[in-house]
Amino acid sequence: MDPIRNPYAPGAGQRPPELAGRDSELETFAVVIERIARGRPERSVVLTGLRGVGKTVLLNALRSAAVRADWGTGKLEARPEQRLRRPLSAALHVAVRELGHPQADDVDHVLGVIKSFAHRAVEPGAKLRDRWNPGIDAPAVSGRADSGDIEIDLVELLSDVGGLAADVGKGIGIFIDEMQDLHPDDVSALCAACHEISQSSLPVIVVGAGLPHLPAVLSASKSYSERLFRYARIDRLPRDAADRALQMPAKEEDADFTPEALEAMYVATGGYPYFIQAYGKVAWDVAPRSPITGSDIAVAAPEAESELAVGFFGSRYERATPGEREYLRAMADAAVAIAEDADEQLDEIESVPTSDVAVILGRKPQSLSPARDALLKKGLIYSGERGRIAFTVPHFGRYLRAHT
Repeated sequence: MDPIRNPYAPGAGQRPPELAGRDSELETFAVVIERIARGRPERSVVLTGLRGVGKTVLLNALRSAAVRADWGTGKLEARPEQRLRRPLSAALHVAVRELGHPQADDVDHVLGVIKSFAHRAVEPGAKLRDRWNPGIDAPAVSGRADSGDIEIDLVELLSDVGGLAADVGKGIGIFIDEMQDLHPDDVSALCAACHEISQSSLPVIVVGAGLPHLPAVLSASKSYSERLFRYARIDRLPRDAADRALQMPAKEEDADFTPEALEAMYVATGGYPYFIQAYGKVAWDVAPRSPITGSDIAVAAPEAESELAVGFFGSRYERATPGEREYLRAMADAAVAIAEDADEQLDEIESVPTSDVAVILGRKPQSLSPARDALLKKGLIYSGERGRIAFTVPHFGRYLRAHT
């Protein structure tokens, strides 16, 4: 098989050649766009799921749909060490420019409000060299979105941006990746702003993507967040969609997979989109000819697993300290113990009780809190319910048992 024609793309956030299994989410968002265009109230959207299920890819696809509808769009990636003002200002700057509003004075006014909002990222009186310049030529507007209270300022900012979009019959979409990493005060402000613009029927929505515990983060911030957002859980692909993700790109290159190969691929990948691309790329390269067979998958699997061990799993494992790695390995062992226990059943996400981890390590649960909290902050594990934890990366337990 010609490696130059290999269609598979195992990259972080890189759109696969066939976006299989996400039709429902795309169709739902198309309805959201159309309803907002007609002045109908709609909720903002939150995508949740494990690493490698394609949340970022889907987030980008939804943004593309908004762009095709002539919306103004901006995207940012939340980071634990960064507050919201700067990245949101940059995203809204892009969105306002995309609107194509005909009144330059109105546009400059809103850009000036964005600039004022951005300048409050530093304390008043800070030296000029410490101020961040958002690249906006319009002068800052005093007295609007610059109070220093992020909740007040964000409501004012999005209200002004939404009004500008309403003038031209378009919408504004703010796309936030890794949303669970927002600062708690910023989460609270964002929820309040979404609530306000929804009540005002302004054409602004937030589309966020994050780990499975993101709904709990939002709910802890504002109790009404459960009604404020439309939640969509992004999971691994069912068998037919996984087959399509492999076959459609191959057929574009006059190649195919045998039924046995497709079965072997689903067993190996578990239907996770990132793994499908990773295994698909290696299988293409090792296969001597089309169709790709079950034997080709058997040859490709060790190489694919080796590449994943370094780039996908290993890079995350290296972020943990020795004590945190012990905790991770104990989680993997606890999952095996539950699976082998006739009286217990391992759930779909392979979550384990924190008490079981403590038993395996021979420690008191309280003494393990620092390691657990550090892993939570690093995004390597999450807690879907009180007293239980799970890996944010699928098959991570299998990796740990094989390589540690």
